[in-house]
Amino acid sequence: MVTANQHATPGAGGSATKATGSTPIRIGLVQINNSFSGQNYLPYSVALLQTYVQKMAADPSLYDFMPPLYKRVRIADAVEALKDADLVGFSTYVWNGRISLEIARRLKAIRPNIVIVFGGPHVPDQPEAFLRANPQIDLAVHNEGERTFLKFLEVFRDRAAWTTLPGISMVLPDGKFVRNANIDRVRDLDQIPSPFLEGAFDAIMTANPGESWIGLWETNRGCPFRCTFCDWGSATAGKVTKFGEERLYREVDWFAKNKIEYIFCCDANFGIQKRDVDIANYVADVKKKTGFPVALSVQNTKNATERAYETQKILSDAGLNKGVALSMQSVDKTTLEAIKRDNIALSTYMELQRRFTRDKVETYSDLILGLPGETYESFVKGVDQLIENGQHNRVQFNNLSILPNAEMGDAAYQAKYGMVTVESKIINIHGERIELDDDVPEVQDLVVATAAMPYADWRRTRSFCWMTALLHFDKLFQIPLILAHGISGIGYRDMIEAFMAADPKRFPLIAEINAFFEKEAESIQQGGAEYVFSREYLNIYWPADEFIFVELTAKGKFSAFYEEAGRLLAETVKARASDLPVDILDEAIRLNHALVHQPFVKENTSIKLRYNLLEYWQKVRDGEQPTLREAPSVVQIDRSARPYDDFQKWCREIVWWGNKKGAYLYSTKVAAISPELAGHY
Repeated sequence: MVTANQHATPGAGGSATKATGSTPIRIGLVQINNSFSGQNYLPYSVALLQTYVQKMAADPSLYDFMPPLYKRVRIADAVEALKDADLVGFSTYVWNGRISLEIARRLKAIRPNIVIVFGGPHVPDQPEAFLRANPQIDLAVHNEGERTFLKFLEVFRDRAAWTTLPGISMVLPDGKFVRNANIDRVRDLDQIPSPFLEGAFDAIMTANPGESWIGLWETNRGCPFRCTFCDWGSATAGKVTKFGEERLYREVDWFAKNKIEYIFCCDANFGIQKRDVDIANYVADVKKKTGFPVALSVQNTKNATERAYETQKILSDAGLNKGVALSMQSVDKTTLEAIKRDNIALSTYMELQRRFTRDKVETYSDLILGLPGETYESFVKGVDQLIENGQHNRVQFNNLSILPNAEMGDAAYQAKYGMVTVESKIINIHGERIELDDDVPEVQDLVVATAAMPYADWRRTRSFCWMTALLHFDKLFQIPLILAHGISGIGYRDMIEAFMAADPKRFPLIAEINAFFEKEAESIQQGGAEYVFSREYLNIYWPADEFIFVELTAKGKFSAFYEEAGRLLAETVKARASDLPVDILDEAIRLNHALVHQPFVKENTSIKLRYNLLEYWQKVRDGEQPTLREAPSVVQIDRSARPYDDFQKWCREIVWWGNKKGAYLYSTKVAAISPELAGHY
């Protein structure tokens, strides 16, 4: 029951209609999504279905919609809530596929005549094997589902007529398989009523006053690109359709009126339309007037540098985003060709990164580990290139997983590139471990090796990602790395690889970190979790680099880390640039150590510097040309403004919440001192 675009998330809402005449069909709708920090997504996709039926049906009173299931609960509780329905429709994707199947299986077991309908991106485009393996499913709906769902309801009591519906598949009682051609996509999206403006969420919000809702929002549908790891372009035939602007503005007003703090925009390419600048401005104006929404997360368009820049700048200036995502996925030409992304200009991303850096708008980049054709060498070279180009805030290193309807899901494609996958539980970054006594875990097919990146190389690449994040993007060692690169020319990758090759006898703590990263990478290859679970630290799953950050702090090893890291960097740089004054690196290391926010520290401190290191570092981060010079000064570090006596709170607010913005450092003031006094300070 695909509605919205292929990546739109969770459930629906609305009150039951009253029947006049014949007994209405009782309809249950299920679109389960994960909760985040106590927040739940407003059910959107199935709300579109319900709203379409209630507005477009010849007699809406024939259909009685039950309260939708919108979040993960015990399977037995879900079955109990849905067992009296005549029809239950499930909107499915990777985060809810297995629990949806199990709920449907149990419903069918207790009520064989209940009708089960599946839709959403998780239903394979070639569904015969899927449907035969899951006989609890009576009917599957492919692609946009609003019109097909209404057509289905209109012939609901005539099972023979189901086989004539467009965009459906099913296994008949005699064992024959039916797969009908998809219905043409809706060209005028305003034919689909808005669930926000039609009140589809009113009942569910009233019934759940304690919920903190996240809004899902589409301004258009479709994607003109056909990246092989994604199911968006293939599902929408490369065409982008639009909702009307006035409708969208009224929906923004609805978000503000209902105090929806966070909105996730489901568009594949926000900024692809000229009008997106106006839409961004409208959201910014509404926030300025009302305070809502607090944040609007969008997925940036490709190959539209000026509009992408303008829309994201508007959102940034309004405080609507935490950073601009530049999703490159790879910077290797061979890989980009293999994933059919070579028609997206890499120069667009590089130029956007430079412009945002210049205007002091934080960005973060996405790279995917394990793409076909990518080698260890090409991957680390790409990381080096991104940092060199000015990405000092964050690179998000994502593991590649296979989506069922992406071209990459084809067995022949995987064989061509020697792709090796393992079944792995889906774990959310910084997600809590919520263990229900009646649940099934969701899983993904994770790529853990390819012909170009064999098992050992994948582990080495994964470890490189974590070490890069720890040293540079978590900012534990960013100032010395930037300084060493700038004045000696040594590559960022060379310094990071030196840490990965640290002698265990001379650098035991760094070697211990390396061993931990290697162990975690090997665990992933064997089907283990992508993140490190810690019951001790917030009871959540941490990226391995952030876990080490927390561990170094918790175990009192922070100073030992800087002592080893300092010696290792000095030796590495000296081997490349023997004339580099060691005292410059020493200053940079002392400064970085003092700047990293730590718990249980309340007293301000100061560091005397001989060189303009803070200015040098900041100019590099701002995309400006730095000059290192002697400039005796005292850096006053403000540790009293945000002290943390609660270690768990520090973990949450500094390490976790600082992830995207890299907000790990104390604020500073610099007081210059004269050269004459510098030696006597």
